[in-house]
Amino acid sequence: MESINILSQSSTIILTLTLSIIFVTSGIYYSRKYKGLNNYLVANRNIGAFSLTASFVSSALGAWILFGPASAATWGGIGAVIGYSLGTAFPLFILIYLGENFRKAFPKSKTLIEVIRLKFGKQLFKLILFLTVFYMSIFLIAEVTAVSILVKYISGTNLWITALIVVISSLVYTLYGGLRASIFTDSIQFIIFILLLIIVLSYLISFNSDQLSFAFINLNKPILLSSEYVPNFTAGLTFFIAVAATNLFHQGNWQRVYAAKNNYILKKSLLFSFFIIIPIVFFMGFSGLIAVSADSGVVPDLAFFSLLFKEEVLTLSVMVVVLGISLTISSIDTLINAISSLIIVDGNKVIKFKGNYFNLSNYLIIILSVIVFIVASKGLSILYLFY
Repeated sequence: MESINILSQSSTIILTLTLSIIFVTSGIYYSRKYKGLNNYLVANRNIGAFSLTASFVSSALGAWILFGPASAATWGGIGAVIGYSLGTAFPLFILIYLGENFRKAFPKSKTLIEVIRLKFGKQLFKLILFLTVFYMSIFLIAEVTAVSILVKYISGTNLWITALIVVISSLVYTLYGGLRASIFTDSIQFIIFILLLIIVLSYLISFNSDQLSFAFINLNKPILLSSEYVPNFTAGLTFFIAVAATNLFHQGNWQRVYAAKNNYILKKSLLFSFFIIIPIVFFMGFSGLIAVSADSGVVPDLAFFSLLFKEEVLTLSVMVVVLGISLTISSIDTLINAISSLIIVDGNKVIKFKGNYFNLSNYLIIILSVIVFIVASKGLSILYLFY
């Protein structure tokens, strides 16, 4: 992948380091007054509506939204766009019902896997535990890969440098403060990326105002909107099932279900999150339809950026880097804490360990992070990693 080199490597590294240090410092400073395993795993079950909404959205939307939906749209058409956006948000809608029921039936639980073990026994529990950890590990790799590719595309910075910074910074404050630190930084990251996303999309619209319409797609690539184009159905259904099903087993979501102060706050937060996520993912996918309609030879993973960087604006590049880092770290800290919580709560049912399972989770998370760093440094396709 060629770089456009709008930013210098040194400036980009300093920007990435500065932003990461801000998140690390704020996460540690805030969470130091909230000690104990209950805070680490479920934030003392005392999170309010704004923080919970911000955390659900931040955890669901990583740097993959800058690559995945647009990439899928270039070959899967409008069906892929609809399937991707609904699939990303749908689990949150389902959790409105499931979350309340699980909180009533298992009020002291901390993980979905724990509930499955209590309700269905150890055999199914082990299978679901393995699949959940495997999925979240792939998600973790995809997130680090996505932001590393993004930073390299803008500045030419080596993939391993960005991967190393975001992995280490996320580890430092998440392993220290747990879910408390994750939710607090999610709120900051939510405000940053929502504001920047609005600004970035306004740039994209101004650069492509004559193309952003279904009429343009229908004129240049009508097959992507055609009811006779089979991938419009197969891709849409595949993305919906794949994204929705995996996110239902995302332990980060279930931690937040149990972290809500009460059921009313949980319902309100999930509903707000549902309606925030759908238009964001849909528009990112729609940009892929426009990009491939304008240039059939566009690189799928760069479809969104082919529209955004029609003009090399330095300020825009800085905002995109900040946007990418914020999106990534907000997802990474969720995944790290989610996997850690599974090891702490359910690890003793699978792994025989004489010491403290909290310490064991830290060791295993660090080992996983090394694997994530190595794989992410290879720059594989984001969509390929997920599917």
